[in-house]
Amino acid sequence: MPGTATAAQQVQAEQVPAQQIPAQQVPAQRVAARARGASRLVRPSGRGWSGRGRGYAGYVQAPAQWRGTTVQVCGLWPFAVGAGTPMVGVPLGQHIDTGATLCCDPVSWFRRGGYISNPSAFVLGLPGLGKSTLVTRMLIGLAGFGVLPLVLGDLKPDYVAAIEALGGQVITLGPGRGYLNVLDPGEAPDAAARLKAAGHTRQAEALLADAHSKRLQVLAGLITIMRGEPVSDRETTILSRALTILDDRHPGVPVLADLLRVIQDASPEVRAVALDRGDDHRYQAITENLEASLIGLINGGKLGDVFSRPTTNPMRFDAPVVYDVHSLEQASLDQQAATLLACWSAGFGTVTVANVLADAGLEPRRHYVVVLDELWRALRAGKGMVDRVDSLTRLNRSWGVGQIMVSHTMSDLLALPSEEDRMKARGFVERSGLVFCGGLSGAEMPLLNAAVQMSQAEQNLLMSWRHPEGWNPEPETRDGTPAPGGTGGRAKKEPPPGRGKFIVKVGGRPGIPVQVKLTEAELSLKDSNHLWQDEPPVPATVPGEVPGGVPGGASGAEGS
Repeated sequence: MPGTATAAQQVQAEQVPAQQIPAQQVPAQRVAARARGASRLVRPSGRGWSGRGRGYAGYVQAPAQWRGTTVQVCGLWPFAVGAGTPMVGVPLGQHIDTGATLCCDPVSWFRRGGYISNPSAFVLGLPGLGKSTLVTRMLIGLAGFGVLPLVLGDLKPDYVAAIEALGGQVITLGPGRGYLNVLDPGEAPDAAARLKAAGHTRQAEALLADAHSKRLQVLAGLITIMRGEPVSDRETTILSRALTILDDRHPGVPVLADLLRVIQDASPEVRAVALDRGDDHRYQAITENLEASLIGLINGGKLGDVFSRPTTNPMRFDAPVVYDVHSLEQASLDQQAATLLACWSAGFGTVTVANVLADAGLEPRRHYVVVLDELWRALRAGKGMVDRVDSLTRLNRSWGVGQIMVSHTMSDLLALPSEEDRMKARGFVERSGLVFCGGLSGAEMPLLNAAVQMSQAEQNLLMSWRHPEGWNPEPETRDGTPAPGGTGGRAKKEPPPGRGKFIVKVGGRPGIPVQVKLTEAELSLKDSNHLWQDEPPVPATVPGEVPGGVPGGASGAEGS
């Protein structure tokens, strides 16, 4: 068991006359000895000798602590005590108050520690305070434990360098960069063939049905984002029947243009579920809006053409994976939300295939941790999106998947038009086994407290971490040294007081404040401001001189 070793206190003794000690404080047999001038040993209190000038300590400083195994600290007995923070999981950093190491991640606390009932975490905090850094530390640590990280949509990018360093797969999406066919069933058909060959026919059929359902959900989600309103029940049925026809008759992997063609051809199977009553004009009126939405997805409409072509880089299920979508950072919110939803669907579909094959004994059992960053972007994309995200993420425990959701504030989650959607979005936080809270404003406290019970002291701590960085007016050069004469260079900025600081909450238990600590290797991966590191230094100037020109305001040419 881990322990903490402290230095032994040296005890001073003072000889005082026995007559000064009340007789009732000593055994009766010693009264006679004291009367003859004998003395006894008097010990100081834990704070030292009381009295003026005798060194009494009004404040006792906490002793330094070291952490080690029972094998290492057994020789220091009895100056070892039990660890004050959990030591199960990825080492995150140090307890802000005690300096003790905190180890924590949703998978280890669920699987090994049994501290939480759901292997999921939600990370909240204002921008620039280290949310992605915290998540990256957990991903790297979990990879060391054999858990495969899956980052299903990286808009910054914050995680690409870490996944590359782990030897994982980077899937780039964006116009002219890479495409994700939302009708591609991925590994499901091949896996179903393997299952049938091994005699697992029922599991193969269930896997294909699940792949059909996921494709239908993401397709309906994309159309919802385009329209700003949910797809009707009739349109959903038409899409489902058209997908079935494609799976049965289309050679290879279909794309959206093939789906549109099936609907336009008005096959008897599709007309039967459209309820056109044998009237061609009625059928065209029923499917007109659906055709318009599919044409917009195919021809680069509101959501671009990322989903209209064959998948350029199929996702693996035996390695860490990140979908790099940073080229869409400046795109519209709808386009970002659509891409994230498609990535989430593809990722969870791949996890399902891996689990079914492992259940049948055809693949080794693999565990995953899935990161859903920028959650608020997908939730705000349109009515009904909360339900679709909820359906994708609710079964993480039964799938053997850890899950980490990331958003800025509770206000982002609750800025939805209907009360029903707001309650479901708040449920993402309430159902999480772990909640990591970084710096937040005071206006967030009532919203946060409604989902996670926070004491007043914890709320005050979170609000104290929200302040921006301090400014040092002394300019410096790129290598960090002061600029000559105090001119030129760039202004040095101190880090925000709340950077890397989080409170770890588990249900109604008191939170654990932690300062995330990174290694040098991790620091090189987490420089989000790398584009600002290579800018040319600002040349020093003197009054009356134009940079790059000559005194007097001339710019290199005679006359003006």
